[in-house]
Amino acid sequence: MTQRVDLATVMDRLSIDAVITGYAVAVDDGEWADYRALFTADGRADYRGAGGVEGPAPEVAEWLAQTMRLFPVRQHLIVNRRLELQDLGGYPGDRAEVRADYLNPMRLESTADGGSGSEAGDAEVRETAPNFVSGGRYTFTLSRTDSGWRIRTVTVHEKWRGPAGPFPVSPVG
Repeated sequence: MTQRVDLATVMDRLSIDAVITGYAVAVDDGEWADYRALFTADGRADYRGAGGVEGPAPEVAEWLAQTMRLFPVRQHLIVNRRLELQDLGGYPGDRAEVRADYLNPMRLESTADGGSGSEAGDAEVRETAPNFVSGGRYTFTLSRTDSGWRIRTVTVHEKWRGPAGPFPVSPVG
């Protein structure tokens, strides 16, 4: 392998890492246009492993927008990323797979204030709304496009979930 090929591989890895991080940020911040832009034109998302839906990314984005309203506070972490680039005889190809673990803490909307959004209401949400946490693994397949690396598929494999804090969690499945 030449130094130029090594540099291209490093650049691909950094670009793919930025897409995966962008995915987490888009979901956590509710930026659904950004979420859709991370996918190829035929991209699909499969959240059935966590009790959700499967389908084309734009349709799943609409489902996420509705579902995530229940969780006004969310911040999931995608860690332990294992990236495999397509190998074309020592040269990087246009496909990649990423397997990565996630930890997803969220807070349910408080029923006490109905999600008023006021500062007093926000403090009440922080004090009365239950915390929820889940963990599992994502599988991403990505393709190189004219616009850069994009997600072709993402599949969620939830392994456990439960209340956050010093409470036992329940295995899924």
